[in-house]
Amino acid sequence: MTKTTDFGFKTVPEDEKAKRVAGVFTSVAMRYDVMNDLMSGGLHRWWKRFAAEMSGVKSGERVLDVAGGTADVAVLLARRVGAGGQVVLTDINAAMLAIGRDRLLDSGIVAPAVQCDAERLPFPGDHFDCVSVAFGLRNMTHKDVALKEMLRVLRPGGRLLVLEFSRVWKPLAPLYEAYSFKVLPFMGKLVVNDADSYRYLAESIRLHPGQEQLKRMIEDAGFERVDYYNLSAGIVALHRGYKF
Repeated sequence: MTKTTDFGFKTVPEDEKAKRVAGVFTSVAMRYDVMNDLMSGGLHRWWKRFAAEMSGVKSGERVLDVAGGTADVAVLLARRVGAGGQVVLTDINAAMLAIGRDRLLDSGIVAPAVQCDAERLPFPGDHFDCVSVAFGLRNMTHKDVALKEMLRVLRPGGRLLVLEFSRVWKPLAPLYEAYSFKVLPFMGKLVVNDADSYRYLAESIRLHPGQEQLKRMIEDAGFERVDYYNLSAGIVALHRGYKF
């Protein structure tokens, strides 16, 4: 029997999801950052700066940015580790990774950019001081497998940061729902001529685990001292956990 998983509100064979997600991000890659600014009113930049500050990353450390796409988080982390440290940018999507690699170079940062699947990270165990994943976990087919891979490549004492859309404060939910399912696809059509990709975005957010459920998933993967911070009334949450 073929195993299935979600792709937005659709059910698809597990082995098709990665290809479908790749199609979404290849379609929007060139205008991805513009759309992020438009969709969030620029708030995504503050969310990512907060994540970098909460990472505890210091000079000389090694950092892995998983599903790092256009590298805006990787740039922030690279500035923290300095010339004596290293940030490795990864993404499964070649189009997004190429933009991220160019952004790193344009920022004066020489860093590896590796195309790989988060469920099969091509790095040794106990290697990185910090692993970050910003707005990428919800697109992964087997989130539990990806989280265990992130645990594997972290050194003891290292920390994981997961920045992701979550559950908004209930009084705001009807307004947020209308914005997500009506305004976002319209903006996608207007800016990148692709309403379907942004409809998938809204659907994937609705299906992604909420704050407490994701906390349990991270704990089940083997992380300890897991906590989270609600940002912008819970539209986004930053989860942090440690490997001991």
